Amino acid sequence: MAEGAGLGLLGHRMLYLGLAGALLFVAILPLGLSPGELPPPDLMLALTFAWVLRRPEYVPAWLIVAVFLTQDLMTLRPPGLWALMVLLGAEFLRQREPLTRELPFWLEWVLVGAVIVAMMALNRLVLAIVMSPQPGFGFSFLQSLFTIAIYPAVVALSYLGLGLRKAATGEIDAKGRRL
Repeated sequence: MAEGAGLGLLGHRMLYLGLAGALLFVAILPLGLSPGELPPPDLMLALTFAWVLRRPEYVPAWLIVAVFLTQDLMTLRPPGLWALMVLLGAEFLRQREPLTRELPFWLEWVLVGAVIVAMMALNRLVLAIVMSPQPGFGFSFLQSLFTIAIYPAVVALSYLGLGLRKAATGEIDAKGRRL
């Protein structure tokens, strides 16, 4: 019930788009990685998974695809491949959202970590099959580990800063539908 008094569905979707735009802007800044530097975590991926597991209605599939396809095009990745991987991972987690409501956070974190590692492996496999250039395995693996490591901080900031929490069992939305 308290969700209706806040930003609402459209407001949260616009907030997600604004956060995606800000993170994309930072990602395309010409700061460049020098050889030997550690890769940054994929904050947009962590944010998307945190929101999908808390309020899946705020991040529909079309919005995830739009955000990550734009990110693919702006960061010169193969268009659509990472967007597809994120969509598959997000939909896998979305189907398990009712189950994760009652799980302790550390099990949610393990689930998200497994999905991120599987996405990285599948992405690398597809790029290898089509013989497309790709970053080294160590770089991709470290980025995945850093994304998994930053996930609790993203969840905490989403909860404390934006009030995004898991729906309680039996909770209803403003239109009377079960969440």
